[in-house]
Amino acid sequence: MALFPDPFETFPGLQQALDTYRTSGWLQPGLSGGGTYPPINVFRKGDDFIVITEVPGIKTSDIEVQVKGNTIRLAGTKSVTYGEKVSLHRRERLAGRFDRAVTLPIEINPEGVKAECRDGVLALFLPRAERDKPKTIPVA
Repeated sequence: MALFPDPFETFPGLQQALDTYRTSGWLQPGLSGGGTYPPINVFRKGDDFIVITEVPGIKTSDIEVQVKGNTIRLAGTKSVTYGEKVSLHRRERLAGRFDRAVTLPIEINPEGVKAECRDGVLALFLPRAERDKPKTIPVA
């Protein structure tokens, strides 16, 4: 009778957990509705919302903003270029396609959405849809 479990018995389970984690896509930037790029902050101002996101080095023509119901979607392409005949020593700046979706607790009026991009910061102004605003009903 062994007093201690065999430490090598845990290796297959650990390997399986690591393989699952590695293949889950958590390293892939730009998974639809997920990922961490671009970083997003969401603020509420009265009935409306403001989304601030960092998009340094991305041309505004490479950014796509979509609004449907209470969901805002940011998609685009970030490219990182290097000179010709360059030997890459370290690569930390990611490039490629990104796609994020944020669901808000209100319905957005797509006709009133405004987008401004200045110095690599994208600001989206998202007004609440009139039909989503609470109505006061007078009591007779």
